[in-house]
Amino acid sequence: MSPQTVLILCTGNSCRSQMAAGFLRSFDAALTVHSAGTSPADKVHPLAIEVMQEKDIDISNARPEPVERYLSTPFDHVITVCDGAHESCPMFTGTVRNRQHIGFEDPALAEGTREEQLAIFRRIRDEIETRFREFYLSIKNREEAP
Repeated sequence: MSPQTVLILCTGNSCRSQMAAGFLRSFDAALTVHSAGTSPADKVHPLAIEVMQEKDIDISNARPEPVERYLSTPFDHVITVCDGAHESCPMFTGTVRNRQHIGFEDPALAEGTREEQLAIFRRIRDEIETRFREFYLSIKNREEAP
């Protein structure tokens, strides 16, 4: 598979996009993966870091980035993971070969006790892992097709 470039876009860039980027990097180190937000938060959500660590994926050094940083960058794939980013996805001046929306509920909106919030983060994390594994296998199979 030739190296693919992927941008994962969310509103806050503090949970879903960071987890998706972590999974893609864990599936294939040859992928170039970035994540960004249309309105980036100050930091990655601590519960996102915690639940990814349970999968042995460290996103503790990740920082929310503004999408404007990537508007002129060419990407093979731009994937929105929340409805807000999907609806307000900016125009890229760089080449984007494929745009896709793979939406997830926002775990940052979880309420309740810490354990109840963790349960929601874990459920969303597992959904992201499943859907992004499917995405990764689809691009890998496309590249390997004769």
